[in-house]
Amino acid sequence: MTSPRFVAACVQMRSGRDPVRNRDAAVAAVREAASRGAQYVQTPEMTSLLERSREALFDKITVPEQDVTLAGLREAARAHEVVVHVGSLAVRHGDKVANRAFLIDREGNVAGTYDKLHLYDVDLPNGESWRESATYTGGACAVVADLPWARLGIAICYDVRFPALYRALAEAGAEILTAPAAFTRQTGEAHWHVLQRARAIETGSFMISAAQGGRHEDGRETYGHSLIVDPWGRVLADAGGAEPGVILAEIDLGLVAEARARIPALRHARPFTVETAKG
Repeated sequence: MTSPRFVAACVQMRSGRDPVRNRDAAVAAVREAASRGAQYVQTPEMTSLLERSREALFDKITVPEQDVTLAGLREAARAHEVVVHVGSLAVRHGDKVANRAFLIDREGNVAGTYDKLHLYDVDLPNGESWRESATYTGGACAVVADLPWARLGIAICYDVRFPALYRALAEAGAEILTAPAAFTRQTGEAHWHVLQRARAIETGSFMISAAQGGRHEDGRETYGHSLIVDPWGRVLADAGGAEPGVILAEIDLGLVAEARARIPALRHARPFTVETAKG
């Protein structure tokens, strides 16, 4: 029996402070990906806006029903008959902001959403300090969704550092896992490729992660390197560092079954307790 196959694309962006300009860039990239044969197209975290100022961010975002980027990408999905996975948008959520992913089907309907679970509150050695919890509210639920070809596990950026989440998604049937991101250049250089490959290898799943790359209008610098990794940990496509663009790879779902048969770690997991040795 032939395993399902489809062509996946990652859109690498350098989103700025103008949501309309970012929307236009994302829509153009979806059009390009579809013209090159993509059937599933993923955009990065914060597709519509990268803005460090809390006040400016609130001035430019709205509820999903009024978001111009979501509307534009829904129309692009319908026009080009592709599944569009919006890595995330900043949308209003009460007095805070949700970092929300949207899965759009080939008819342009929103088929699922996911709010980023883990918030990035860190102080880096180079002096960068990030406090997402001051502006964003974290999600409470992991999400899987059925594509026409496979089951997708949805996550965002910092989530990739939490392997228990990815194991739970794989145990829920996900064969494709994701981490669309706006990784800082410093942490990306140290950890991005390792984390992506590790999540793929641990679960015997594809990892597909579109990324932001380059120096942005708000002053931050992101790592880029949108990646598509197979279940054996092989990098099928890498967008490189700073430049926007589109990468594609064929996704052969037979490789998931093959990897999980070779190393059945999902089946071999056992419950355990942790004790403190008393010597």
